Amino acid sequence: MIQRIGIDATALPPNPVGAGNYIIQLVRAICRVGIEHELVIFAQRHGRELIAASDPGATWVDVPEMSPARRLIWEQTEFPRLAAREKIDLLHSLHYTHPLILPCASVVTFHDMTFFLYPELHTRSKRLFFPLAIRLSARLAEALIAVSDSTRRDAIRLLNIPPQKIHAVPSGINPEFQPITDAARLEAVRRKYRLPDAFVLFVGLIEPRKNIPLLLRAYARLVSEGTAPDLVLAGRLGWLAEDLGQLLQSLGIQERVHLPGYISPEDLPIVYNLARVFVYPSIYEGFGFPPLEAMACGTPVITSATSAMQDYVAEAGILTPPQDEAALTQALQSLLGDAALQHKLSIAGRLQAQKFSWQTTAEGTLRVYEYALAQKSRKGTARP
Repeated sequence: MIQRIGIDATALPPNPVGAGNYIIQLVRAICRVGIEHELVIFAQRHGRELIAASDPGATWVDVPEMSPARRLIWEQTEFPRLAAREKIDLLHSLHYTHPLILPCASVVTFHDMTFFLYPELHTRSKRLFFPLAIRLSARLAEALIAVSDSTRRDAIRLLNIPPQKIHAVPSGINPEFQPITDAARLEAVRRKYRLPDAFVLFVGLIEPRKNIPLLLRAYARLVSEGTAPDLVLAGRLGWLAEDLGQLLQSLGIQERVHLPGYISPEDLPIVYNLARVFVYPSIYEGFGFPPLEAMACGTPVITSATSAMQDYVAEAGILTPPQDEAALTQALQSLLGDAALQHKLSIAGRLQAQKFSWQTTAEGTLRVYEYALAQKSRKGTARP
């Protein structure tokens, strides 16, 4: 029977990273692979423009532009009526939370469990809201999606979720992330962001979870021990980023560290290609796009031996404990000084990254929809 499947893309921010990238690419991939059901996509205007996907079988429903806090209120007060008006049979909420009262089946995606494992890495308002909202999503939804095996294991352990209810559906890596040899394109992007000729690269939101202070201290040790290329921290400044300038000054590396800000999606593959080494010492990741994106571009990777990064990067990169400054310094020193190791990891990284495609993510997601619809049907026909 044909069902109306709603996809809630309203949480997509104007400058997406991480979970925002998941929203964009999953919606595009589901539109591409096709679906036997009717597809209804809910998005703010800027979100629809970012996704830029269309399909004859997909209906777009525009919702008002609103702040993240206002959206969470709208989700509970207005969205249930909108879902009922559109006659939705299943709603997939792509970012942790969903309406508590729904006239249909529901699927919710969990990106990580940092709100429980590392609450100190979040703002006070998020620490108060999201743990409760996530617990309610886990209890009320017919099915849950975790973006990695690591996140699924954490969710089962922390939230006491029945294993059959939560499905690991790994995210994908865009095909645009690949080796690029066009010298003119490479040089144009280098000039656009004023990047040095040789550099170590970090990409991500500049926030506590990304472990930037440890990276800067390790890099400062590397500089003090000899020659080292400059360091580029590419990404938007998040909360507590105001301490960054003071730390750079105290370490004496302010002239060696570049902050180009947010890199546009079309330029990001080129920036990865320009880097000699990519380093990502994050404390915890539910999936961890940047290391796999860098690997897909052939850039050798150093990242943390924890969570999803440990599972997905595996032996195709160098893994160090996320709190071990000396180990990170040594890894950078070893990789930068060993051309053969760089070549080996470049090849291994590309092969590993090829295992992650958005088509596979979309196909796995559609299977979860069928599971959730079946669960809802069983509930509806169950006798008291």
